[in-house]
Amino acid sequence: MADEAVKATTGQGGQNLHIGIDVGSTTVKLAILDEAQNVRYSIYQRHHADVRATIVEVLEKAAEEFGDEVMTIAITGSGGLLLAQWLGIEFVQEVIASKTAVETFIPKTDVAIELGGEDAKIIYFDQGIEQRMNGTCAGGTGAFIDQMAALLDTDAGGLNELAKSHTTIYPIASRCGVFAKTDVQPLLNEGARKEDIAASIFQSVVTQTISGLACGRPIRGYVAFLGGPLQYLPELRKRFYETLELDDEHIIVPENAHLFVASGCAIAGAESEHAHPEKLNAVVERLKSLGDIQGSEVVRLAPLFDGEQDYAEFKARHDAERVRRGDLASYEGTAYLGIDAGSTTFKAALIAEDGALLWSHYASNKGDVLGCAKSALAAMYQALPVTDDGHPLVRIGHATVTGYGEALLLEALRVDSGEIETVAHLRGAQEMLPGVEFILDIGGQDMKCLRVKDGVIDHIMLNEACSSGCGSFIESFASGLNLDVSEFAQTAIRAKAPVDLGSRCTVFMNSRVKQAQKEGATVGDIAAGLAISVIKNALFKVIKIRDPHDVGTKVIVQGGTFLNDAVLRAFEQLAEVNAVRPDIAGNMGAYGAALLARDRYHQAVHSTALAAGDTGNIAPDVHSTLLSLDAIEALAPTHRTVRCKGCSNACLLTVNDFGVDEATGKHRRFITGNRCEKGESFGKGSDAAEVPNLFEYKTHRLFDYEPLAPEDAPRGSVGIPRALNMYENYPFWFTFFTKLGWRVVLSDPSTKKTYEAGIESMPSESVCYPAKLSHGHIMNLLDKHPDFIWFPCSKWERQEDEGAGNHFNCPIVASYAEALRLNIDELRTSDVQFLNPWLPYDRKDLLKKRLYADLVKAHPDLMGKGVPAPTRAEVEAAVEAAWAEDEAFKRDMREKGEQTLAWMEQTGTHGIVLAGRPYHNDPEINHAIPELLTSFGLAVLTEDSIAHLGTLERPIRLVDQWMYHTRLYAAAKVATGRKDLDLIQLNSFGCGLDALTTDQVQEILERAGKVYTVLKIDEVSNLGAARIRVRSLLAALKDQADEEAEKQAEVAGCPVASLDVEKVVARMEASVEASDGTTEGRIAAELAEKSADARAQVAAEHVPSAPATFTQKATPEVQERFRQREGASTEFSRAVYTEQMKAEGYTILCPQMAPIHFDLLIDIFQRNGYNLELLPSVDHGAVDAGLKYVNNDICYPSILVTGQIMEAVMSGRYDTDKLAVIITQTGGGCRATNYISLIRKALAAVGLSHVPVIALSFKDLGEDNPGFKITPQMLMQAIYALQYGDLLMMTLYRTRPYEVEPGSANRLFDHWMAVCKAQLRRGLKGSEFKKTVRQIVEDFDTLPLQGEGTKPRVGVVGEILVKFHPTANNQIVDVIEREGCEAVVPGLIEFFLFGIAGGIFQRQLGKTKKSEVGSKIALKAIAKLRAPVRKALEESTRFEPPTDIYELAEYASEILSLCNSMGEGWLLTAEMVELIKTGAPNVVCTQPFACLPNHVVGKAVIKELRRRYPESNIVAVDYDPGASEVNQLNRIKLMISVAKANLADKEREARVLRARANHTEDPALGAASASCGCCAVEEDFHTEDEVQTERA
Repeated sequence: MADEAVKATTGQGGQNLHIGIDVGSTTVKLAILDEAQNVRYSIYQRHHADVRATIVEVLEKAAEEFGDEVMTIAITGSGGLLLAQWLGIEFVQEVIASKTAVETFIPKTDVAIELGGEDAKIIYFDQGIEQRMNGTCAGGTGAFIDQMAALLDTDAGGLNELAKSHTTIYPIASRCGVFAKTDVQPLLNEGARKEDIAASIFQSVVTQTISGLACGRPIRGYVAFLGGPLQYLPELRKRFYETLELDDEHIIVPENAHLFVASGCAIAGAESEHAHPEKLNAVVERLKSLGDIQGSEVVRLAPLFDGEQDYAEFKARHDAERVRRGDLASYEGTAYLGIDAGSTTFKAALIAEDGALLWSHYASNKGDVLGCAKSALAAMYQALPVTDDGHPLVRIGHATVTGYGEALLLEALRVDSGEIETVAHLRGAQEMLPGVEFILDIGGQDMKCLRVKDGVIDHIMLNEACSSGCGSFIESFASGLNLDVSEFAQTAIRAKAPVDLGSRCTVFMNSRVKQAQKEGATVGDIAAGLAISVIKNALFKVIKIRDPHDVGTKVIVQGGTFLNDAVLRAFEQLAEVNAVRPDIAGNMGAYGAALLARDRYHQAVHSTALAAGDTGNIAPDVHSTLLSLDAIEALAPTHRTVRCKGCSNACLLTVNDFGVDEATGKHRRFITGNRCEKGESFGKGSDAAEVPNLFEYKTHRLFDYEPLAPEDAPRGSVGIPRALNMYENYPFWFTFFTKLGWRVVLSDPSTKKTYEAGIESMPSESVCYPAKLSHGHIMNLLDKHPDFIWFPCSKWERQEDEGAGNHFNCPIVASYAEALRLNIDELRTSDVQFLNPWLPYDRKDLLKKRLYADLVKAHPDLMGKGVPAPTRAEVEAAVEAAWAEDEAFKRDMREKGEQTLAWMEQTGTHGIVLAGRPYHNDPEINHAIPELLTSFGLAVLTEDSIAHLGTLERPIRLVDQWMYHTRLYAAAKVATGRKDLDLIQLNSFGCGLDALTTDQVQEILERAGKVYTVLKIDEVSNLGAARIRVRSLLAALKDQADEEAEKQAEVAGCPVASLDVEKVVARMEASVEASDGTTEGRIAAELAEKSADARAQVAAEHVPSAPATFTQKATPEVQERFRQREGASTEFSRAVYTEQMKAEGYTILCPQMAPIHFDLLIDIFQRNGYNLELLPSVDHGAVDAGLKYVNNDICYPSILVTGQIMEAVMSGRYDTDKLAVIITQTGGGCRATNYISLIRKALAAVGLSHVPVIALSFKDLGEDNPGFKITPQMLMQAIYALQYGDLLMMTLYRTRPYEVEPGSANRLFDHWMAVCKAQLRRGLKGSEFKKTVRQIVEDFDTLPLQGEGTKPRVGVVGEILVKFHPTANNQIVDVIEREGCEAVVPGLIEFFLFGIAGGIFQRQLGKTKKSEVGSKIALKAIAKLRAPVRKALEESTRFEPPTDIYELAEYASEILSLCNSMGEGWLLTAEMVELIKTGAPNVVCTQPFACLPNHVVGKAVIKELRRRYPESNIVAVDYDPGASEVNQLNRIKLMISVAKANLADKEREARVLRARANHTEDPALGAASASCGCCAVEEDFHTEDEVQTERA
């Protein structure tokens, strides 16, 4: 994409010229159009982040030819807004510019797909304008393509050339450039063709665009492709054509697609009434004379160094940290080689017998690991000294390889042994700093942190899901700024005001960097900010460090990233420690591998001598199998791809053939499929089949039922998707329907194609992979055409553990069927009915009633032809049979678990509980991790096979309310009681609940001295990280076992006397021969050594049977029988707030959640003797504090709440011995119920677990705080306070946009706020309340306003804290008002009414008659208390009374079930409908990133709302500490610009109707109706005078 300037010679139209400038995230585009809309001149230039200089340059070039011409000038694009303000020229919203260009140049377009540098957009034109824009991720944009091209050592154009000759497409993640690298790198390391990888990268962009943006709306009709990447990369377009199945007729690729936005901007700018033509030279002069303008959005930090002296001292300290060197030229004897084939670099080190470094190598692998290794080893061989007659003086004794390319190099170069990276790094660090406690290694894309205790790895942390903050991330930033990494580091060191870039995703950081540049930040400020954010990310996100002192005092940092002084300095400042950075920081993995090679050589020599019976006089001949120089130079591998037939996924395998091995006469091959281990074992015998794999057993036990033959099924067929909770409940439903005479049709096992089949209907890009797959399963069932599809919703799973506080399903499992029903268009057109009733699945008797009502009575047409419908008795009998089968399934799983534990004891095998959710049993979701484990000789158990053997000591720290997780904690408890069992947790990316559960499981395990491992999984099937973790776990277990053995050996006497020589020799040979990474096989074998006596004793025992019913735990005797060691208690002691504390005036800190309402509530508590202090509104420091103390995958509200509290607690302002914290708790199935446990965890982390945390909840959460009571009187006052809050908020937002005198609405609001607070402080009476309400409404009714009702009304709904908290929603009300609109925010009381109403609307789920009556009485009482407000508003001329809760329920029930009660539940949907019906069809639906309930009740209903209410204009915006504010702003602004266009259209229609009615001819009318309406969008509509005139 070369920079270019083009002067058009065609179309010399009129001389009225219009210039449009498009300032994108990576380029500046300029187009000059004449009156006939021909492009007269254009420039397309990259700005390398120096936006202002590039614009000056571009305009100067244009001015050379058009300087004295008078023209209208407009600017657009992500970087244009500030510039337009500074220069006083017209700014056109980017999407409006796109829309204008499309309607002008290619009017038949139905859908436009536009890819930019960092943004991707889809604009639909077929039913009014609707636009989708990437909100949380810039995967699949131009910047992503550039990143990927760099990996293949080319540019975007080169990528396009490569893709032309592809033959194969590999699955590559495009959700994030970092993930994609993790997919691309192994492909490169494994020798896949670059041509294929290039095409695969383009395919991933297509997949990302469609799944991430279309979000449930299909792309049909004429499709236009716009933007630089699509203009310049025809191969990328080709991937779109194939995926969307477009024929030539429906493809639109306009000429100058890259100038489209600039051209649209020129046209829209010219049509604006604010456009004023001027000479181009005048604008250039204004631009040049602009000073250094600083913006204000980006926060600044303190510099890294105080001055040159400070830096000099730092340098001197670190320059002394050198590894001992030796001289290779003069060395003779045995040397040891270590190789570290990393993700982006290749490192090698050769050491002498005494450990001195003789030779080292460090180079970028440019995506060719083998080529890089060949040239490095050739260089090493040539550097080895020889005698005069050419005999070598140095021989290689042993070579060890580690890193990503380990398996490839073991096979290709015949390296002697492999080792996991973590172990290699530890070995190197111990040599450099004996007694090291903490190692932080930041490499190209991976970050490893090892905590070491007594020389053994105690805890391993790796970045699973995100590599923001790794070396390649800094490298790509540096190259974007045209600097190399060392120059980048130098500018950072001297920066005066580093920019705070947060600690989240690379791309969000990109947008923040862009923002900082627009605000005048220097490159140094940005470089220093990046260095700080890299370390913040490492410490707070990956390592999740709470207290800086956790890292200990002996700290080593390594990895190439730490060669950057700025990064090292940031680490030392944030961790408050002086770290050691070896001078070979980037080469420590290779150095450690070389030391391991030396250890292994000596071990082999010793073993060989023992085996031969040598007395030690003769050194045995142990030599390396590493290829010689000649063999390396002759190595010419071939590659081919084949389809694996191991399972239905039919993965693509890459076969690398290194020729025939002279010793064995067989081909040396390395086979990989970037997916599971099955393909790699082609041609190798494996013992994995003999090891129990309960995942495999469970799949068969779950789904191997034989359905009725069609002729034996009188009622027809029912389709059941193999998705979500069917992995738990299928035995029940299969038995139920089979008993009643239906043939059960199950969807096919999941594959990548299942995911792709459902991609068009996914309403949320951030929902978990299991939910995304369910769309494909429904599509698969529609192809099978059963009579109906059955996918019921259930809020509760059956309670297995009586001690748990509740037994909810997670919000997705509970209700995702609603999202499927609302978003899969084919369900609407198919004659296959989709049934998803809400059922009380946990209560057998009620379930019988509901099934009869919701299936038999509700759908008589589906009961079969020619047979009577099932009777109530038949349904009840079927439920009984199904319940019994469900019990049998669970009992079989438990028995299998017990048998496996007994088998492990008998055979001395080690086992792993691979614990997650039931649906992690799906091989497409678990990516064959169970097979990976069995390939290491480990038995694999599921969490439900052993959970009954563990009883938790309660209370645990979390509010234990989700059934699948209760099972998880119990399984962890079992693992802590066994020596031969460890637990690995599977965690789906985007699973909100696991942000809580992972911490709880980690606590249970680590308290008992177990190593915790979590594997993050999603649609990306790269197993690199999983393999590292599993092998690291095995290495840690081996170290622990060795330590234990040493202790016992000291007691028992001489260890050599009991050595099994045969075994040692066999093992040594195996490790040398098996060049396929079987180090882990060795480890597994060593773990398996147990005494024969113990085995015989266990074999003689009888394995007891599992409990009869799933609600029972195993008996204490059975639990004891399976316990091998003492675990640790899981109880978490809770501090209690006592009456004495109240009497002593303890300060109670209350986090701010809704500023208007909470300000009013605080006075009530103070009046009642509680020393409650409301924390100030959140600043960004609170966000940082939150990230420090809370798992970073938790939702934004949790981070804000915990952050506010911890910032206050640690501020030193409070006496922590007289302090408590209060937090409101919903008690529902959403994560918010666990705020309390997060706060307790954070307080415990800083040694303040004695501070009581009070849960303010109306549900029993097992909390006890005798010193805190809510009296009826307080409750009454709180209802008054909430009403005041809702009323004042509504009246302020309704009037402020129209006030005649600026500030008058705020002053009136402040006055009444003070009055209400004073009333609540002294205690409020009903009569006073009534009077005050009336006065408030009267005062706001008479506030002087102008142009009332002329601005678009924009509603704000969503997750409760994000909706009301200005920091959480980035001041959304201010944004809406600043954009010339009126904000409408539904009240807070409705949320409480919605909670109370559950008793009425959820009778079918088991709510009692009593709770229904209670709910009705409560609603009636509150309605009575609200009557004065309703009356005052009804009498008002300006305001509307709130909609009744029953009416809101009716609105929602048309779209989804009122059983949706998690989070904001059906209320969220109801509020959107209410806004649309009451004149605010423009809605921002706010939610924290990955908010589970909102995937269903928010994002999933938008499509249906648009279908029912075509005028609705809704945008869903995700909020998160790292989300790009610029991006959020753009999406909201686009929604607002559409709102303005819609309003302008309505006004125009009204004028036409008025003109017709008056039989007058308005001359302007024809022109107005002919224009496209874009002009109206960018203006602030008409002046007030015009409106008044028109009204008159």
